[in-house]
Amino acid sequence: MSPQGDGNLSGMPLQEFVLDGFAGGPQTQALLFTLFLALYVVAILGNLTMIMVITLDARLHSPMYFFLKNLSFLDLCYSSVIAPKALADFLSSLSSKFITFEGCIIQFFFFSLLGTTEAFLLAVMAYDRFVAICSPLLYPISMRPSVCACLVLGSYGGGCLNSILQTSFTFSLPFCSSNHIDHFFCDVLPLLKLACAETTINELVMFAICGLIIVGTTLVVLISYSYITGTILRMRSGGGRHKLFSTCGSHMTAVSLFYGTVFVMYAQPGAVESMEQGKVVSVFYTLVIPMLNPLIYSLRNKDVKDALWRLGQKHTAMWRMARETGS
Repeated sequence: MSPQGDGNLSGMPLQEFVLDGFAGGPQTQALLFTLFLALYVVAILGNLTMIMVITLDARLHSPMYFFLKNLSFLDLCYSSVIAPKALADFLSSLSSKFITFEGCIIQFFFFSLLGTTEAFLLAVMAYDRFVAICSPLLYPISMRPSVCACLVLGSYGGGCLNSILQTSFTFSLPFCSSNHIDHFFCDVLPLLKLACAETTINELVMFAICGLIIVGTTLVVLISYSYITGTILRMRSGGGRHKLFSTCGSHMTAVSLFYGTVFVMYAQPGAVESMEQGKVVSVFYTLVIPMLNPLIYSLRNKDVKDALWRLGQKHTAMWRMARETGS
């Protein structure tokens, strides 16, 4: 069904949305396409590299890197839910930027699922560091493989529950005033603006759930790192303190970036003054953060850098051996 003139649907059943995306002419759209493509490619390559290195290097088969591999997988999927459609739309005219009603539900569901799961997983990673540093003798038992798997599954379970609630609440609303979404993907705030029914309850539920998740996981992180900081400061070895601060600093950087942008966008009513400002914030947590996380964890982590070097040396040796055998 094609939109009529100004987008009014005159009460007709909605079959598709139009993603308005960013304002601007062909040159602006081409520039945005290049920017999004660069961010997406770096995010894909960086996270795939982290997954490959952690999988292939036996020295990284520990709980911390198990969680980090899952974080890379989440970032890989998270950006892939949004970027391909956005890239296609940058090369399309406004009248071609359609997404079906069902497609919008699917994108919204997985976006919410993966984003919430990442929030829980970052809290799990903080707890892992707390146990490793504050109770090292109990660490092998407390964070045995079965416990780690349960923590990851629990993160996905929490993300799935939140996603089901958010999706059902949002798409139970009637959308009869317009089918133009003032965003580059199906997000809750621009969808609520299209509803032709009272959305106060939906907004309160969204802010309550998001606030509870963000505050709860943030408390886990803050309490964990307050104990970690105290333990590190009591250490006598300067080298040990530096290594632990470097490792924990990487995680705190990732936590601050993710929680900060999500809190501004979803847990603080009125914090984002305009949809254009909201789109910029959305680019940050859908593409920039998934692109930065592998860089943060690899550049500031000696174990990962050493694993990358060993993997490079191994493949170089195999390539030389194959070339010598062929000649």
